[in-house]
Amino acid sequence: MIVTVIGVGLIGGSLAIDLRKTGFATECIGVDANEQHAQQALQLGLVDQVLPMEEAVKKADLVVVAIPVDRARQLIPVVLGLIAKHTVVVDMGSTKAGICERVKHHEKRGNFVASHPIAGTENNGPEAALSGLFNNKTTIICNKEESHLQALETVQQLYEKLGMHIRYMEASAHDLHIAYVSHLSHITSFTLGLTVLNIEQNEQRIFDMAGSGFASTVRLAKSAPTMWAPIFEQNAEHLSEALEAYIEILQRFKQLIGMGDKARLLALMNDANDIRRILDGIQLKSNNFNLETRVA
Repeated sequence: MIVTVIGVGLIGGSLAIDLRKTGFATECIGVDANEQHAQQALQLGLVDQVLPMEEAVKKADLVVVAIPVDRARQLIPVVLGLIAKHTVVVDMGSTKAGICERVKHHEKRGNFVASHPIAGTENNGPEAALSGLFNNKTTIICNKEESHLQALETVQQLYEKLGMHIRYMEASAHDLHIAYVSHLSHITSFTLGLTVLNIEQNEQRIFDMAGSGFASTVRLAKSAPTMWAPIFEQNAEHLSEALEAYIEILQRFKQLIGMGDKARLLALMNDANDIRRILDGIQLKSNNFNLETRVA
């Protein structure tokens, strides 16, 4: 299968590595608006060749769109207009409702599968690409009933080759839930980074006093603003609701700390500790999945 990857950064580049490694792709063609990134992807061996978009899309059996969501929303209808009848198009974006609405009435809507592989790091660009990024992670496929069966099966096979768990959701439900469990955590990290930089002017002091807790919490603040600003824009309604809920809890912490109410602070933190039960359950499922995969 010839796979064209539009956007050969962290997500597109990592996907290209493993699709070639597993044999799912017999050839990977790269497309990137950033010429430097395109050449890096070629030099790093992420793709077999780099071509202009129109040429690359027309050659492909599968087109993967791994670019910021605002650009993807504009580009996917164009790509659908260029592809052959059998070609499948899948996107990797972190918001889904806007893209699904954009292509809803396109004559080749059935060739498109809206997906969101929930994987990544705070790094970006072709040099950030790594093998195994998607393994044992979850991917969401949205509005599957709007995709042709052949297109859906192709994308399911792609994610199975990458070792991913597949879940299905309606696009607007996806955007609501992802606002709380992903997008909000990035804003929290950006906010913590800004707060420390604004208040603590002495960089050496930050370096000396920052422990692993600070490093892990603020890690996401290193993420590419060019990717995350469009995500926040596209998911503004749901993210605004998530922020209101988050700010309300922050205010409760502030109030209880100001009152010196240790008992209620402990109760609030004990309530928060319940997240351990969910995270431990996720880890258990992950371990079982790895065991089943090894046995198979």
